[in-house]
Formats: sequence, C-alpha cells, structure tokens
Amino acid sequence: MKKRKFMALALSCVMVCSLAACGSKDTGTSQPAPEPAPAPAPAEKTDDGADSDSSADSQTPADTAADASQAADITLWTYPVGNWGDSETVNSMISNFNAVYPDIHVTVEYLDYTNGDDQINTAIEGKQAPDLVLEGPERLVANWGAKGLMVDLGDLWTDEAKSLIYDSVQSACKSNDGVFYEYPLCMTAHTMAVNRDIFEAAGALQYLDETTGTWTTENFQKAVQAVYDYGQQNVGAVYCSGQGGDQGTRALINNLYGGTFTNAEHTEYTANSEENIKALELLKSMDGINFDASIAGGDEVNMFCNGTFAMAFCWNATQEKNNADQGNINFDVLPMAFPTESGEPQLCGGIWGFGIFDNGDPAKIAAAKTFIDFMANDEKQAVESVKASNFWPVKDLGNIYDGDALMSEYAKFIPYMGDYYQVVGGWAEARTAWWNMLQQVGSGTDVKTAVEEFVTTANAAASAQ
Repeated sequence: MKKRKFMALALSCVMVCSLAACGSKDTGTSQPAPEPAPAPAPAEKTDDGADSDSSADSQTPADTAADASQAADITLWTYPVGNWGDSETVNSMISNFNAVYPDIHVTVEYLDYTNGDDQINTAIEGKQAPDLVLEGPERLVANWGAKGLMVDLGDLWTDEAKSLIYDSVQSACKSNDGVFYEYPLCMTAHTMAVNRDIFEAAGALQYLDETTGTWTTENFQKAVQAVYDYGQQNVGAVYCSGQGGDQGTRALINNLYGGTFTNAEHTEYTANSEENIKALELLKSMDGINFDASIAGGDEVNMFCNGTFAMAFCWNATQEKNNADQGNINFDVLPMAFPTESGEPQLCGGIWGFGIFDNGDPAKIAAAKTFIDFMANDEKQAVESVKASNFWPVKDLGNIYDGDALMSEYAKFIPYMGDYYQVVGGWAEARTAWWNMLQQVGSGTDVKTAVEEFVTTANAAASAQ
C-alpha cells in the first residue's frame, strides 16, 4: 500500500457533534466533541455528569454485585465489529475475563451481516437464542428489544455510568418507554472513500477538500464526470442486492440535497421528500454511477479495494484498517464525507454495544451482565475492548489512539455525525423496502413512484409495531 498522505488535523476541543437523541422521548443534548487526538472526548459533560478520571470506569455497578465465584455457561454471538469478529482477539479478551471470573464460561459464535440476522431469528424461533449479542440499537433496541425479547439492563446504567457515557448515546440505547436494552461500547461515523490515485490522475482532486474531507454536490458531479472521462467507467455503484451497507446509500441520498430519512421524532419515514427524489434522479442520470442489484455493501468494498470502483459509499475506519492489514489495497485511500449542497454533511453514526436475550435463566443473565461490565467498564479492559472494534469509545477514555495516524485522520468525521434515526419502528421491514426501492429505480421505475411505495411500506410497518 502506498504511503498515506495524511492531512494535518484542524480539530478543536470546541467542535460539537450533533448525534441526536433517539430511541427515547427525550431530546438529547449535543454530542461532545473529539479532542485533537482521535478519541472523541467531550467538550462538556452532560447535565448530570462531572469530569472524572478513568479509574471510575472499573467500578462494578452496585446492583449487579459481581463476584469471582459466579458460575455459568453463556453464549456470545458477535457481529463483525472490527476485530470483535476475529477469534484470536476475542479469545484473548475472554482470557482476561476468565482471569477474574474463572467459572463463567463463554462460547462465541461469529456472525456476518449477510445472514447474521437470519441465524439469530432462527435461534429465537427454536428457543435457542444466544445469551449475549454485540451489535447496535437498531437491532438490540428497535427490533428484539421492542419485541420483548431482551433483558432490561437498567441496573448497569448507574448514575455514574450515565455521567460518563455521552448523553446522545444513552438515548439511543433505550426504548421509547425508557427501558435500556443495550449497554454501549463504541461508536463511529460512516463515511465514503475515493481512490486518490485515480482522482489525481483524472484531475478530480480539485473538486474536493482533502483536509476537511468534504465536497459539494456540484463538485461531486464534476469529480465523477472527470473520473468517467478519464476512462474509469465504473466510478461508483448504488448497490442494492440486500440490506448490507445500506447506511451508505441512505447517507448518500439524504446528503446530496439535504433530505431526511425520518422525522425528528423518529415516528415516521420521510424519504419521499422532494430533496431525496431529486437526489435519486441525479444519481440515475450520472455517467459512471450505476444502480447494481447484484451487489451489497460488502461486495462494493471488495470491488473498491481491487480497483473496480473509484469510490465506495460503504466505508469507515475499520474498512480501511482491515483491508490494508490484509494487503487488499495498493492505492492511496482518501476518506470523504458525503457530498452536500449546503456544505454541512450529516453522516450516519454507528453505535455498538451488548444486549442480553431473556432466556429465563437468572444465573446466565447475571453472568452476562458481569461480562458486559468487565468488557465495557474495567479500567484496562475497556480500552482494549474499544480498540478491538477499531472505533471510538462512547465515553472519555483518554487518547487511546495516540500515534495512530489512520485513526487520527478518521477522527475528523466524528463532528459530522447526524441524527441517529435507526431506531424508528418497523426498521427491519424498512431496510428491505429500501433496497427493493433502489432496485426499482435502477430498473427504470419512476423515482417518485418507487419512493412513495417505499414510504408507504415502511410507515405501515412502523404503525404495526
């Protein structure tokens, strides 16, 4: 891989991320800002919090009263959240856990985003659901939690925990009626990326700001056209064979002209706005941008890394780190925010943490809570757990990525995080309807007709939940 051309970061402690509250009836406060270093530390604590050193993180919540004599066999199913999808890394962390809790035995199942949901749903139907799952609020809170399948984790959410974890993340981890179904570990902002080598050769770098990682909708069009004219026919793809990586297509379409995916209250889907219709019509008309019903997000990433595409819409720091480590990239990657007409991108954020399925066994539930507390709150282990994700902590753990140039570069995108809307009702059905809609647009269906059908389907699912 060529030596990366890192930009000097212009981050300031006074920057504010607007990761809005979601999953609750409360309105969240502004997301705390990252420090110049890559770990996003808050510029200010939430109203009920105060600055505290990291040693407080290692305290066990009083209500769980974990002790080393606990004994249980529990299962952890983990989606591929960075190296939480790597058995060697996870086994090492479990060894740390067993050094303190030797009689809690943890068996791990590694999922992917192609069929992981099907595996869990099949397990639920067969009354063999895992005890623990590592994933995000859209599954743990808005899906399985809303169906009454998850354990209330309120006893882990002590006043101390609430004072440390960013307020907006807290809001995403609880249901509309205030029940916490997730205990968070890490977060990120999803981006897109371009092949800098191709863009440079095509004369397209002039249309973007490498330092801030931003560009306008007009300059996005000019850049794509320049790369296409250079001879790269497949500049990028609106992938839509399934839901994998759909955060990229949603962010692309919402950002181009300032559209929204849901209303501010997260009770209704609004993707049929004039702005989104205009965005879809633009993408459909552009040379070099194809609607591809044969690939999903993971396929797009592979095709970007092998040079088939000059840009990827399904991207984040983990994608670059993992593919670089595996030797899949032989060009200079330039991460970018999605283009906007206003110049103010709103990136889809990701939050990952733990949830517990209620399998009716109090000993297993208690052991699972002990596991969560150790992984997320132990002073030393919390840092290791977050770094394994290749994302950023949901509370101030200090500069955990000191000296890591790649993570430093991606930290500049955290202030662009937008509304975390993935907890609206009917989310699972809406995701399916979304890629079906993109397929319809790609096959020639009138854009407005296809989008109206999507909104009707998604809102019906939201109302039924």
